[in-house]
Amino acid sequence: MISNKMADLVAGSSLIRAMFEEGKRLSKIHGIENVYDYSLGNPNVEPPEAIKIAISEILSEEAPGMIHGYMNNSGYEDVRQDIAEYTNKINGTNVSKDHVVMTCGAAGGLNITFKTLLNPGDEILVFAPYFGEYRNYASNFDAKLVVVPPDTSTFQPNLELLPEYINEKTKIVIVNSPNNPSGVVYSEKTIIDMAKVLKDKEKEYGHSIFLLSDEPYREIVYDDIKVPYLLNYYSNTIVGYSYSKSLSLPGERIGYLVVHPEIEDLNQVMSSLNVANRILGFVNAPSLFQRVVAKTLDARVDINVYKKNRDILYNHIREVGFEALKPEGAFYLFMKTPIEDDVKFCADAKQFNLLLVPGTAFGCSGYVRLSYCISYERIVNSLPALKKLWDLYK
Repeated sequence: MISNKMADLVAGSSLIRAMFEEGKRLSKIHGIENVYDYSLGNPNVEPPEAIKIAISEILSEEAPGMIHGYMNNSGYEDVRQDIAEYTNKINGTNVSKDHVVMTCGAAGGLNITFKTLLNPGDEILVFAPYFGEYRNYASNFDAKLVVVPPDTSTFQPNLELLPEYINEKTKIVIVNSPNNPSGVVYSEKTIIDMAKVLKDKEKEYGHSIFLLSDEPYREIVYDDIKVPYLLNYYSNTIVGYSYSKSLSLPGERIGYLVVHPEIEDLNQVMSSLNVANRILGFVNAPSLFQRVVAKTLDARVDINVYKKNRDILYNHIREVGFEALKPEGAFYLFMKTPIEDDVKFCADAKQFNLLLVPGTAFGCSGYVRLSYCISYERIVNSLPALKKLWDLYK
């Protein structure tokens, strides 16, 4: 008999993963080329060639015992220093290896941060639409996820409502920009105004409120959009990064945290993140890929592939009649449904072999997410099906 908590989590298993499994089922029936699976954010762009070269060089040049063994639970010191110096160069910060923890992707970083900061009953604020797994991560530590309703006109965080949702139990506010699922990049004005609200609330309640920036899509932005780096705006900030998207390495589970040097109780926070990495079972981030990312800090996937996908998909859905904001980053399009019931809309879409994720999974009903990190040809082939789906509601 599994635990009651896990029984609940299994029963409410991810809608995104459910759609992914449905895609495999439909592919067996209709052929994979005839199923248009927009469900999962699994990059279709190959990692940069520099990754393969780095792996080969590391395996051939590193001394025995320097690649696959244990290290400090926070990661190799030289790798952390390389990442700190790169962060300073790119973002104008002043961090060192002592402010960096290597993690098993952004998810690992979020969980060790929660383990470090949260007591049972503490509250985590998220802005709808938000990545649905945040709720499960909060549950891991008996915290409460509080959702600030969306501003659907812009999908910027709803700062007018934010003060109403902060109370004495508020411990963490999560920011995810570029955003999954909306593709929106939070503006510098948004971040400045948010930081002011949080500073005012810290004074009001007499305790720290931590800003946690979840940034797996930082480098995937279009049209010269700039992504503000939150360490430059608020001292109680932790930035979580992942190479899953920027280098197309989701299965390698490699990322890191950067902690603001002036965060409250810095030494305790860093020590706790280190221990949390171990006791949560991660132990340390993958050793080989710590070395790989340190050698390829300037490498990126070709985001023009995603931009091309975005443009044809966005232009088509707008032409046929759907409403959506043009994504500024990531590789998701958040489309308004012509009926209120987004779950039913996704069920209807399956008759045209279209697999979409309901906005309900992201705390924002009446919308669906399309993940366009699939082949351009698959998007082109799906366009008639999207037109048929629109015509279903005319």
